[in-house]
Amino acid sequence: MHFIDKLRAGIERGEITTTIRIWQKPCVKSGGTYAMGAGHVRVTGMRPIAIEQITPKMARDSGFDGVIDLLKTARHGHGEKVYFITFEYREGAPKR
Repeated sequence: MHFIDKLRAGIERGEITTTIRIWQKPCVKSGGTYAMGAGHVRVTGMRPIAIEQITPKMARDSGFDGVIDLLKTARHGHGEKVYFITFEYREGAPKR
């Protein structure tokens, strides 16, 4: 799971623990771990939502100024399915 540079410090501090992704199909799975910098994120939950369900609070909690700011980043590529993902950042390599 990749994050834009402006979000990484907030994720590493534990301030950002959600993301909204627009994909053709799910690209992560609940319980999966994904490298990020010196650590990794572990997906704790994922659910499909309608784009109309994205609230300003969800956008801010994901590290963006608002819904429009979030959508400018999330709307890249050909995806149409929207996913609300929760995760936690952990230092070091994931334990297998």
